[in-house]
Amino acid sequence: MADKQALVITSIAAADHPVLNDFAKKCSERKIPFLVIGDRASPAEFHLDGCDFYNLKRQKEQQLSIANLLPEKHYGRKNIGYLLAIRNGAEIILETDDDNYAREPFWNKRSRKVSAHPVDRAGWVNVYSYYTSQHIWPRGFALEYLRNEVPSLDRFPLKELDCPIQQGLADENPDVDAIYRLVLPLPLSFEKSVNVGLGQGTWCPFNSQNTTWYKDAFPLLYLPSYCSFRMTDIWRSFVAQRIAWENEWHILFHAPTVYQERNMHNLVRDFADEVSGYLNNHTIAENLSALTLLKGKENLGENLLRCYTELVRMNLVDPKEIPLIEAWNADLRSMN
Repeated sequence: MADKQALVITSIAAADHPVLNDFAKKCSERKIPFLVIGDRASPAEFHLDGCDFYNLKRQKEQQLSIANLLPEKHYGRKNIGYLLAIRNGAEIILETDDDNYAREPFWNKRSRKVSAHPVDRAGWVNVYSYYTSQHIWPRGFALEYLRNEVPSLDRFPLKELDCPIQQGLADENPDVDAIYRLVLPLPLSFEKSVNVGLGQGTWCPFNSQNTTWYKDAFPLLYLPSYCSFRMTDIWRSFVAQRIAWENEWHILFHAPTVYQERNMHNLVRDFADEVSGYLNNHTIAENLSALTLLKGKENLGENLLRCYTELVRMNLVDPKEIPLIEAWNADLRSMN
């Protein structure tokens, strides 16, 4: 029997938005629940066949501890979508954004166990370098290591890995930082197809634009609300990677299954929002590496709290984050 999937997006777009319509149609054909989480700027009326839309009022009616604590006008409201998908029985959560179009392979059957190159104990590794010869790096990558040569995959023979978190790349407008966008060319499509599993002692950010989560890793879906908007999913990825080490999980990167037609952005504003990452991503990885965490998936919630307590101690995340994580953990416990 196939695992039950759900697709989660947050968007303030109208119901005629082409990406939302494309996902609604294709999810309906495959009987995949499609949840869209709105915000204050969402249209007053929204109806789209094949899409289960939650405006702010409906979000706050869901009897979730976190629903009334999450700030409005923030990407972190996507957490409500994750919880609703979990409560409705999802075993795999797919996530993307409303400026990414799915290619046909996006809908292929997924597997948690994947044959991939296990890149372990390699420090900072620019995974994009395995997919193209062009100089490009993912948003959130520690700038100090941009010129480092990536280790050859020949050092890491293919092996079946346990990958409950899987990051697909995006073609045409990949997820890169504002520095790249201001000085280097786009569009770009990746040239190669390879599976890379990042394991213990290896760091590379992943995002929320084309990501698959299996049930065991659901507690690590949590997106922080009290940090820079451009670091929300990036710092989540660092926390998830660190906790994954305690469970002998690898974070899978795989070839693109979406392409992006990027929404309008002010690149200078994006740059300003990313400064906290440029200055601190390497230190975050160092400090998370030094934490004492607990083994076992039953301790994911406690480990999540320990990691974000460290980010609060570093003055990178506001202390108001801690009650949100406690509410998130409480909501997950109520569903178990």
